Amino acid sequence: MKQTEEYYYGKMSKDKQNVYRAMLHGLMELSDEFLIPQVPTTDGNWLYDVFFQLRLDHPEIFWAVGFKYRYYKDSPNLILIPEYIFDKNKIREHQKALGARVDKLVRTAMKFSEWDKEKYVHDFICENIRYDKLKKPYSHEIIGPLGHGVGVCEGIAKSVKVLCDALGVWCIIVISEANPKKKIKYRHAWNVIRIDGKYYHLDVTFDNTLSRDDAVRYDYVNLADKQIFRDHESVIWKVPECTDSDHFYYREKKLSWTTVDEVRNRTKQAVKKNRILLFHWRGGYLTREILKELLIGIEEAAKEKGKQAKVSLNWMQAVIYVEFEDMDEAVAVSMQKSDDVDNVEIEQANEGELL
Repeated sequence: MKQTEEYYYGKMSKDKQNVYRAMLHGLMELSDEFLIPQVPTTDGNWLYDVFFQLRLDHPEIFWAVGFKYRYYKDSPNLILIPEYIFDKNKIREHQKALGARVDKLVRTAMKFSEWDKEKYVHDFICENIRYDKLKKPYSHEIIGPLGHGVGVCEGIAKSVKVLCDALGVWCIIVISEANPKKKIKYRHAWNVIRIDGKYYHLDVTFDNTLSRDDAVRYDYVNLADKQIFRDHESVIWKVPECTDSDHFYYREKKLSWTTVDEVRNRTKQAVKKNRILLFHWRGGYLTREILKELLIGIEEAAKEKGKQAKVSLNWMQAVIYVEFEDMDEAVAVSMQKSDDVDNVEIEQANEGELL
């Protein structure tokens, strides 16, 4: 597996970098215990942060999930005792299998543009990986998504980085805080990528939980800070600012619309071609009043073709998904109007992470 820039290592003090290097060597050697430099503080989080950030830089280290340590008075070193989730023979077996898996996955995309490489990785996760609400231990590591086809946000974000690294696309893993007041029980993980010198947020976990059999979602592809933090908490460790929203996926694909008339016309086209309608609203803040206008336009266009619209909404990102169903005249007369805002299904991205 290829490796790109060690982002978090580059942000560390010299003391932390020295510990990081000793940890990395010991973990890659699968050592039962090894020496690391004595830390300049009694704060237990200091050492844990180095260990955690190292595994964000190196998600290929899927076997080390914790550690203990011993120290002796006046010694210049600590003895770190890592916790491995597999025995050493099994680790080597998994390393070989995952390396072959990654090589095979990226082979066909090596000559793609960076934009297409990003989409390739995103689509692979959304089409092949299932969000693991049971949260098995390996679901937090790349072996969950890439080895077993299941993962939670951390394992998915690590898998995205491993694949992007192999494809030569700059990518890091981002961690945000939990927020019990908002019923957000756990920390969340996603990615920041760099393409053409600009940084973008990429949350494949959220898109994975929104995607359906007939439609991969791109609600969280190439978001700027002002977009991602509408429904993401603040980050624990600082990451590059993402200020460009011009390459947001739906805007790039001309699926980001600004007028009710355009939504109505696109609805007619979707009904005629018997397709779903999926778009981003960019005509001002999506209030209940504006949503009702959009629903009226969608309903009118659908009824012209003898269809009824079933609407769901990612309200925080202003993305609307519409399916069309046949209806006979009796149903059309008696049905509850689809322009009722309260009838819209409010989608919940990453629902497994909530209390």
